Amino acid sequence: MPILYTCCVPHPPLIIPEVGQGEEKKIQDTINSYHEVMKKVASFHPDTIIIISPHNTSYSDYFNISDGAHAEGDFGQFRAKQVKITCDYDEEFVEALCHNTENSGVPAGTLGQRMKRLDHATMIPLYFLNQYMTNYKVVRMGLSGLSYQDHYHLGQLISKTVEELQRKVVIIASGDLSHKLKESGPYGYAKEGPEFDQKVIQALSHGNFLDLMTMDYGFCERAAECGLRSFIIMVGALDCLSVQPTLYSYEGPFGVGYGVVGFDIGGKDETRHFGEQAKKYEEEKILAIRKAEDPYVRWARTVVESYVNTKTIPTLPSHLPEAMLTEKAGVFVSIKKDGQLRGCIGTFQPTTDNIALEIRNNAISASTRDPRFSPITRIELPKLIYSVDILGDVTPATYEELDPQKYGVIVKHHQKRGLLLPRLDGVDTVSEQIEIAARKAGIYDDEDIELFKFEVVRHY
Repeated sequence: MPILYTCCVPHPPLIIPEVGQGEEKKIQDTINSYHEVMKKVASFHPDTIIIISPHNTSYSDYFNISDGAHAEGDFGQFRAKQVKITCDYDEEFVEALCHNTENSGVPAGTLGQRMKRLDHATMIPLYFLNQYMTNYKVVRMGLSGLSYQDHYHLGQLISKTVEELQRKVVIIASGDLSHKLKESGPYGYAKEGPEFDQKVIQALSHGNFLDLMTMDYGFCERAAECGLRSFIIMVGALDCLSVQPTLYSYEGPFGVGYGVVGFDIGGKDETRHFGEQAKKYEEEKILAIRKAEDPYVRWARTVVESYVNTKTIPTLPSHLPEAMLTEKAGVFVSIKKDGQLRGCIGTFQPTTDNIALEIRNNAISASTRDPRFSPITRIELPKLIYSVDILGDVTPATYEELDPQKYGVIVKHHQKRGLLLPRLDGVDTVSEQIEIAARKAGIYDDEDIELFKFEVVRHY
């Protein structure tokens, strides 16, 4: 028995009348759409509702699936403690899904559940659904910092589990869109915000899920999105199935995008294997990046691949540009995988005889000695993207002289020192730049600091 129906819904707390206190009327289209889509869910008489929630327990490298027999929650954090939601979990489904994820190598399970109580992104869909049906069980899961492909694969395993247990299942992918649609909104404005919402709504309403799977990670981060990975898990559950989308509504009056989209499910359609299509897209994208690498980046990648594959440190090639062999500078080597940082180590002043040696040392350190990450493995090498920053002179600076798009910053308190490079995704203001650099150094808010700035030449 295949999945019966799926939908994408937002989770603004003020949509609950006891929370909104009249403000919910400003998103009446979303409320009306919620009722329509939950009537549709109830019409299938599902045994189990799978809710994918961005506000459930989440980890960078693991999908948490809520365990236990029962859960409850209320809207007390939104000053409406009287509104309570309870549910029973489908323990058999959770056990079977965890068995499938373990056998498939997907890092998912019931370990590390920090949030036993229901989160608001779970409760809001249930609040509306309970007005039309109550006799169902729930499977609740969170997101992770893993790749889109990993989220898609988890969705495929959900579908496999549905088939094995012959459950009547509906999937609800809970997720807001961009949080940066308006200057007057709680998170401000970024040009990527409206662009992100337009792309996602277009992709969902046309069932063109490849567009979701190939969205740039940095672009999504700048848009401050919430629900994309929820939607991609749902998309994975619809692997190789035809769908008929219905866009019920989209609006964003408070600076956050709210979209409601439902999907009627048809028969098999092998052309809709978006996981494989997205994998091919990424491989071609990385191949194009590799072909366009300049000598600085190509040398960093050569070093990492040599060291990870054979534990050998390559000698300096004679064909490197003269500047790499004769000039000295501080260097940072950054490595990304699936749009996420995988390693970054550098020196703000030169420690070797030339830039090429500086790159070599820091490339090895970034790939194997960054304390935030485990060492890079051979299997990861084809998916890695590199950049090399060559640092200019470091000079004292005032707050007013800093610019996160132009200058990197060093924040110093006695012997503690934190550095942040310029032009980083999600770092848009001087205050953010200083706060992150200080946190990296373990400098507290009440400690006096000195500021330094530097320019970089970034190589791709």
